[in-house]
Amino acid sequence: MKVLIADRISPIGVDLFKAEDGFDVVEAYGSSPEQILDLVKDVDAIAVRSDTKVTADVIAAAPKLKVVGRAGVGVDNIDIEAATDNGVIVMNTPTGNTIATAELTFTHLLAGTRPIVQACATMRDGGWGRKDYTGSELNQKTLGVLGMGRIGAEVAKRAQAFQMEVLAYDPYLTESRANNLGVKLATLDEVIEQADYITVHMPLTAETKHMLNADAFGRMKDGVRVFNCARGGIIEEAALIEALNSGKVAAAGLDVYEDEPPAEDSPLRSIKNLVLTPHLGASTKEAQENVGIDVAKQMIDTLKGGIVINALNMPSVDPKVLEKLAPYMTLGEKIGTFSQQLAPEGVEKVSIRYYGKMVELDTLPLTNAVQRGYLREISDNVNNVNAPKKIERLGIDCEEIKNRNHDEFNELIEVQVVCKGGKTRTIAGTLVGKNQLPRIVLIDGHGVEVNTDATLLVLKNKDVPGIVGFIGVTLGEDGCNIANMSLSRDKGEGFAVSVFELDTAPSEAAAKKITDHDAIEKYRVIKL
Repeated sequence: MKVLIADRISPIGVDLFKAEDGFDVVEAYGSSPEQILDLVKDVDAIAVRSDTKVTADVIAAAPKLKVVGRAGVGVDNIDIEAATDNGVIVMNTPTGNTIATAELTFTHLLAGTRPIVQACATMRDGGWGRKDYTGSELNQKTLGVLGMGRIGAEVAKRAQAFQMEVLAYDPYLTESRANNLGVKLATLDEVIEQADYITVHMPLTAETKHMLNADAFGRMKDGVRVFNCARGGIIEEAALIEALNSGKVAAAGLDVYEDEPPAEDSPLRSIKNLVLTPHLGASTKEAQENVGIDVAKQMIDTLKGGIVINALNMPSVDPKVLEKLAPYMTLGEKIGTFSQQLAPEGVEKVSIRYYGKMVELDTLPLTNAVQRGYLREISDNVNNVNAPKKIERLGIDCEEIKNRNHDEFNELIEVQVVCKGGKTRTIAGTLVGKNQLPRIVLIDGHGVEVNTDATLLVLKNKDVPGIVGFIGVTLGEDGCNIANMSLSRDKGEGFAVSVFELDTAPSEAAAKKITDHDAIEKYRVIKL
């Protein structure tokens, strides 16, 4: 395994890579974009901080690349979409700087409460303006926290130590979790209108961009204090400037900005009741060391086939769960491949149904396996990372349904493809015997038992005498050896479904002879 460490991380993290047998570690700090393009040609992994840009061109130049690890939280320097398209895992280290960012946030809260920064500047200029720098107290004030993830929760914990009441807004925060944290669950409007202090701890998304805008500031308490150590753009800077200048906002603190760094002539730089820091959230010795160690451990585990954690473009699953899922994943991939070849065109929806005890496990890896199998014959370079995206780009809606019980089987994976016009084809399979061998057991509702390690000839024919003999003779004359066959009769419709396990696929001449027969309704060769 070749690992490129493009930006400086903790020496302990570097040593962790070097200690692994079979790992070739290249340290290339400060490399130019052109040098990076040359260095990545044969690498399996790239570790970065924020300096090196892992662009689509870099990813395209690295055909062996499996994982990109960001020592830190923000991944603006990594083209996640290009990575996903190429099946490359992108991971970050969101916990390593949690305490550092929480403590910086609280530093801003304190600096916005007592004008320490301004008083210090006066002292350095020879002044002594005791009467000019009267502050306030955190005690008994209400802090509104927007976003109660790891950092928001740590800020809330520190606020409670200062006897503050905490209102928490987070769409994903449950009442029980809020109670455990000792905070009051609130709506966004309640936080905006009731809080004396507001601090932001949410990602920048289309929904959170300019969440605190002119309208929001207009509804806040007079003399409110506002802080952002999360992501620039959540607070609308123009609206904040106006609110600070008007006195609506008594004080504010920013560590992140809409454009970084802010322009030298930015109005933000001249507002006296605004404390600015240059994106220092993770800038502690401890945090820098933590993220370097974390990214090394995560990348090593991933490269060695272990648990994948903190991935931004695929699910993280415990290895013990993966071990239990492994035979089901093999089955799911085979069913996915079968279903695509059974209905190769015009598919609008793929419905994946799980039955039995497997529904108690995390079935997302199973769904990825089905998707991977579905794409095997129609797309290149498919893996668990890019399969969901590739399915989506084909315009196919994919759904997952769980049901503990099935009428006929204890456990079953069923894949139904819905074609244009509403026509459906259904394949289902289960595991058989102590060795948990994958078998196809239903084709469009017809019961069969089919090995999944074969070339399959699937026929639907009128249930009339002589068909099996005709097929046997035709395949024999073509040199196709039949390893096994399964037949399911439907007396109600007068049709039969038969599946022949073959050593080789029939020739075009044999295929034409079979499909020209008056009793043959459907003919498919499935390669599993």
